[in-house]
Amino acid sequence: MRRTWIAAGLIAAAVAGAWGQLRASRDAEESSLPLAKSEDEKQVLSILNHIVRAHETYLNVPVPDGRMLRVLASAADAQNVVEVGTSTGYSGLWLCLALEKTGGRLTTFEIDHGRALMAREHFREAGVEKLVTVVEGDAHETLARVKGPLDLVFIDADKDGYLDYLNRLMPLVKPGGLMLAHNIGSAPEYVRAVTTNPEWETVFYREGAGMSITLKKR
Repeated sequence: MRRTWIAAGLIAAAVAGAWGQLRASRDAEESSLPLAKSEDEKQVLSILNHIVRAHETYLNVPVPDGRMLRVLASAADAQNVVEVGTSTGYSGLWLCLALEKTGGRLTTFEIDHGRALMAREHFREAGVEKLVTVVEGDAHETLARVKGPLDLVFIDADKDGYLDYLNRLMPLVKPGGLMLAHNIGSAPEYVRAVTTNPEWETVFYREGAGMSITLKKR
């Protein structure tokens, strides 16, 4: 009986520890969200917080990378933004925080129907659905409909496809525009391409999950 109590106590302690770590992780995510300047911004941030709390962040960016997306889109005064890999709309919402101010639009591509539905709902709840077009299907095919010039492109999809996305979209990026790619540690061919072309300047942002930022030189 004593062994049973000890085992039960150890299990309870492990569960409590795991729950504490999860809660601490959630608190850290929330505390790293920016302060809202307006009601529109507050609404988007509340949905970003909900996505984390509801575990609807499937293969999405961490908060530092989301904040960087917003900073770059704002600094570029982005009007025409393309995202490859919508997932549940988390990164798209960060971009929309910028696009609400620049007057731009986001076209985002997602292959999974369920995640696309969830993303549309998140965009609606955040009040930014008019800024976003979600395109379902294989982006290697559906990207054919994209029209330039593009101010900013963000790639966060199948890593083996990064080079194809680069080759399809970079010609549409305007001089002075940006090509961003997430989790670039898993896309060596892409990294090689964006660091060996003299027409591009690439730096790496390492605070989050690893993102390359490529400028198309003027």
